[in-house]
Amino acid sequence: MNDKKLDFNEFDPVSKKEWTDKAIADLKGADFNKKLVWKNLSKIDLPPFYSIEDEQFLLDKTGENKQQVINYRTVKVNSAKKANHLALKAIEEGMNGLIFEIKDAISARKLLKGIDLENIAVSFIIEKNEIDFIKDFIALVKERKTAPEKFKGYVDLRIIYKYVTTGNIDFHVFDKLVKIIKLTKDYPAFKAVSISGTVFSDSGANQVQEIAFTLNSLVFYIDELTERGVDIQEIFDDLHIELGIGSEFFVEIGKFRAFNSLLHKIAEKYGVTNFSYDLTARTSKWNKSVIDANTNMLRTTTEAMSAILGNADGIIVDPYDREMNKVSEFSNRIAGNTVHILKEESYFGKVSNPVDGSYYIEKVTAKLAKKALEIFKTIEAKGDFYECFEDGTIQQQIAEICLVKIKLLSQRRLVRVGVNKYPNLMEEVDISLFSGYDKSIRSRKSLLKPKRVSFEIEKIRKATEDLVQKTGKRPVVELTSFGNLAMRKARAGFAYDFMGVGGFKILQEKSYCCSEKAAQSAAVSESDIVVICSSDEDYKQEALNFVKDFRALNKKKILLLAGNPVDLEEVLIKAGLDGFIHVRSDLIQTLSDIQKRLKESLKPLEI
Repeated sequence: MNDKKLDFNEFDPVSKKEWTDKAIADLKGADFNKKLVWKNLSKIDLPPFYSIEDEQFLLDKTGENKQQVINYRTVKVNSAKKANHLALKAIEEGMNGLIFEIKDAISARKLLKGIDLENIAVSFIIEKNEIDFIKDFIALVKERKTAPEKFKGYVDLRIIYKYVTTGNIDFHVFDKLVKIIKLTKDYPAFKAVSISGTVFSDSGANQVQEIAFTLNSLVFYIDELTERGVDIQEIFDDLHIELGIGSEFFVEIGKFRAFNSLLHKIAEKYGVTNFSYDLTARTSKWNKSVIDANTNMLRTTTEAMSAILGNADGIIVDPYDREMNKVSEFSNRIAGNTVHILKEESYFGKVSNPVDGSYYIEKVTAKLAKKALEIFKTIEAKGDFYECFEDGTIQQQIAEICLVKIKLLSQRRLVRVGVNKYPNLMEEVDISLFSGYDKSIRSRKSLLKPKRVSFEIEKIRKATEDLVQKTGKRPVVELTSFGNLAMRKARAGFAYDFMGVGGFKILQEKSYCCSEKAAQSAAVSESDIVVICSSDEDYKQEALNFVKDFRALNKKKILLLAGNPVDLEEVLIKAGLDGFIHVRSDLIQTLSDIQKRLKESLKPLEI
């Protein structure tokens, strides 16, 4: 055996141009940028690989992975006793952070009974009686002689969230905030100035918009608080930021790092060079679904990974069934264990700043920061966050991206497993989950509305479930194939996946030796929808005959063709074909049109 040490200097280095030329050769002349350069919705170009030859823009102050991330659980407070029980249970399950959502007057002593305030971060989202509760709370903290440096958490009055979702803001709320800042001033690790950007991402904003508008919100806070006599250093030292986590894994890592860097740049403009703040990440509402809700666990896992690697100080992993309003002990435990496993078993909590120096992530971070800073400056140049929201500038920018995302979802270029691809046809969806779906995904133009991008597809599923209730029958789709074996199988598979999104019953593909027998059998079967599946060559020879033979026996059934034979479109439609399904089909529009026809053809259930 040769023990000679391997010397990599023996190999000549390969330049980036050589790699690119090789890729172009493998693409057989196809455009390298169109095929391999990813353009995401934050309008940044992401090449397929990076090398030392790429110009590096290393941002500073991108955050620090403290290896002590706070794993939060949200507790809704209806009664102090019940909320306290849920909080203690969360602590038993290993949670080291609690967020109490308080809507009415409540006793801090009863709520926090038995909770160690030096080892558990305690935070509050308060909507009423804010000052009274904080007074009661701080009195309890002092009574327990809690060490100021160990007492962590934050209080959030949801000022920005309420404003952008209702259109109303009572500026006296900043007077309350000033009082809370004074009440908590002896506890530097408990933050009183909380700003959340999740409302932007959950309303459809991209990463650069979320960064920019959150920073614009901060400047708005600073203006209001300094007018009321709060010192600028005190504001930054009392700052808590919450950002959402999306599904673009590496870009989301870059988002948190870019935000940290830009926050320090803005602080420097105010003359603040050293300050202490907390950054909490919350899993997104935007990319979740009530259809095949178990897949939400996959999404929250990658989101939590992005947040930890992006140097978040705290993480809120929402239960996978939160959007179904059915949060259970099991789903709460799974949500908490997600962060436990990443920290302890996957060693995410054992390595400091593991992504620093990655060409890809450093580049993504720099590009996001550059574009976010441009938007931030544009908003400030037009006035400030408040003025730009009042005139609709911010809403319009978010709406443009939101509509693009919905379009990509409908084109299935933005994939949501279980929603617009790979539907679970065995799932029986509770129709009560779809309450309120008669409203459009688009809220009033002047407001933001946190929502799920899957909302429009869920509306289609609701329409199917309504049809089942009215007729007592789930619409049946029959996949009828003939001709070329490989292509008919491929198109039957595509049709199975495409039509399954609508919640229809999909029969297994039926193959025939010729189009005549296929048409005759499909026309007299018990199905409501028939999809022709074959190759383009077979369509040229047999599709017209199939449609004519089919319509001679059945005038009512919906007849579709899997594929896009452009040259045959007009003649097939004239012969009685109802439409085509293919990779360029608009999923939402196509399924909606099919459902309208089903409503006309299926008889209501007789009672």
